[in-house]
Amino acid sequence: MDMARELAPHRPADGHKGTFGHVFVLAGALGFSGAAKLVGEGASRSGTGLVTLGVPASLASAMAAALLDIMYHPLPATEDGTLAEAALEPAQAFARDKDAVVLGPGLTQHAGARAFVQDFVAPCEPPLVIDADGLNNLAGNTALLAQRSVPAVLTPHPGEMARLTGLDTRAVQQDRAGVAQRFADTYNSVVVLKGYETVVAAPDGECAVNTTGNAGLAKGGAGDVLAGLIGGLLAQGMAPFAAAGLGVFVHGLAGDVAADQYTQRGMTARELLAALPQAWTILEQKGTH
Repeated sequence: MDMARELAPHRPADGHKGTFGHVFVLAGALGFSGAAKLVGEGASRSGTGLVTLGVPASLASAMAAALLDIMYHPLPATEDGTLAEAALEPAQAFARDKDAVVLGPGLTQHAGARAFVQDFVAPCEPPLVIDADGLNNLAGNTALLAQRSVPAVLTPHPGEMARLTGLDTRAVQQDRAGVAQRFADTYNSVVVLKGYETVVAAPDGECAVNTTGNAGLAKGGAGDVLAGLIGGLLAQGMAPFAAAGLGVFVHGLAGDVAADQYTQRGMTARELLAALPQAWTILEQKGTH
């Protein structure tokens, strides 16, 4: 707890929206608008100043109805309601001056989205979190990660880690820290291997195992919240390994808070989001352990 507390970004009394960064989230597709909303709200509850969702234009009306404190930026879409290859140039232009980018939740693995992800990752200059279909669309093309000037933060569950490495899921689970560390080193990335005792591995060999969280987090949408949370911490100026470690810790702590109220069986990603402010309160209380 003390180590996590020390990592939390300082919030100056005279800070403003620009002080705390702007996150650009590339997420969602027709039928997967909830993923975009959850990752955006996860970023908002990190303490970042501004969040903009980059979504297929077909989701614009849904986003307008669902969002209050998050902006949205419609991008060219395919007939299937996913990001089109034509979305690449406007997305790159919009991302250029942002403080962090989150890529992947709910994008699908359709051809347009796959081409978009593979063309977006390497040249993206801001700090980058890659989750869900961002990872799935990189399988077989992981060398793109090593071309980045700043390590990306990858947030795979064991199945996604298996697809990235070519291993089977059982092999990943039998050597979680080793698999995460080798991938981080090979592809100059920070790897957050989710699951019981989430592993956070950096390309310099640093590795941490998280101590918060519970099986109530094994619900659809919980990973979207985590991706947004880490993206928001990156936007506040944290280094990739530190942002990943703090994000995982606070996410798990919020899961513990939510489970106390709603039970592990009954809690959902919505309760996880609602519990994040209390998790921050617990973290920031001096003298708690």
